[in-house]
Amino acid sequence: MARFRAVVITKGEAGTSAALTSFDEAELMDGDVTVRVSHSTLNYKDGLALTGKAPVVRRFPMIPGIDLAGVVETSSHTDFKPGDAVILNGWGTGETHLGAYAEKSRVKGDWLVPLPAGLSAAEAMAIGTAGYTAMLCVMALERHGITPDRGPMLVTGAAGGVGSVATALLATLGYHVIASTGRPQEADYLKGLGAAEIIDRNELSAPGKPLGKERWAGAVDSVGSHTLANALAMTRYGGAVAACGLAQGMDLPASVAPFILRGVSLLGVDSVMAPKALRLEAWSRLARDLDRARLQAITSTIPLEGAIDAGKAIIEGRIRGRVVVTIG
Repeated sequence: MARFRAVVITKGEAGTSAALTSFDEAELMDGDVTVRVSHSTLNYKDGLALTGKAPVVRRFPMIPGIDLAGVVETSSHTDFKPGDAVILNGWGTGETHLGAYAEKSRVKGDWLVPLPAGLSAAEAMAIGTAGYTAMLCVMALERHGITPDRGPMLVTGAAGGVGSVATALLATLGYHVIASTGRPQEADYLKGLGAAEIIDRNELSAPGKPLGKERWAGAVDSVGSHTLANALAMTRYGGAVAACGLAQGMDLPASVAPFILRGVSLLGVDSVMAPKALRLEAWSRLARDLDRARLQAITSTIPLEGAIDAGKAIIEGRIRGRVVVTIG
């Protein structure tokens, strides 16, 4: 296959544009493993890349897509051989390295992890970076001692990708989940994932007090800005908030009060460059702890040619849960 289908982002005087086109295999970037991609997914960052709403793409032309699942076609890496089922999350794919919205991808073998036993490629991409990040957040809170008996757990942006998986995971693990969303029509959806309470995001998204009433033992936040500040201000003594996103903004208009008066901890969670051992643990936990029926309930599927429109929809807040992109 000298040429294959790919979504390609180009940049001109009027800005960036994305189109489904034919791509030459000879133009793939350096790497020691070539993967025939079967599935990808849609994350908020993919939407930013496809729409050009934020400068996440650092080279042009670029194939977007930060997640892939597929089968190794060729490999000079000692850990992988042709026929191996693999997944990739992050490492700059879709930003600085040609990404996953294509029938082929050439990457570094060190970026890959084996597809966990019991997970299909489609299920792995239903999880994707959003779900894998949610698992990293849960693991960070667990390491901090935030167990179900400590009290409720807040999930912000609960109807989004990270939030949906975090809600399902935490509920399965026995936590009392308080789901925050700006979409009240998604209340039944969130309760179906295991949320015990639904609150309006307006309770958290406006400027708040340095300290509020202690409401939860911990939180998974993918929103940032005032929402994160208020989540911290209402966290119980000794609790913790795992922060992994910036849907509301990059700023953190908070005070030191939760940290020095209640011993609250802010746990930063990065998924892009997370070390391999942590990735393997997270994917093992996902294969074991994520309820497949709940995963199916949050997942929709689109073909590769639908990715561009879906990228616009996720930026406009019109995507619920997770979207799998079928490629090969």
